[in-house]
Amino acid sequence: MAKLKKIFAAAGVVLLLGMYLLTFISAMLATPNTHSLFLGSLAATIIVPIFLYAYTLIYKVVYKDKGKQEDKEEKD
Repeated sequence: MAKLKKIFAAAGVVLLLGMYLLTFISAMLATPNTHSLFLGSLAATIIVPIFLYAYTLIYKVVYKDKGKQEDKEEKD
């Protein structure tokens, strides 16, 4: 589970940094889409971490019983 968390955290960071970089480049070039890119980055700053957190919660619930069974097998 820890390895999976690290992978999703890294993917979230890469996604957010990519959007920030795209917004920054767009602002420097003063394109007509700058405002919408900024709003998209702002929304993603809030939504991406929430989705990643929700995914980890769902993963814990779905695989909770499986992890307990594996722990019991290792003890025996």
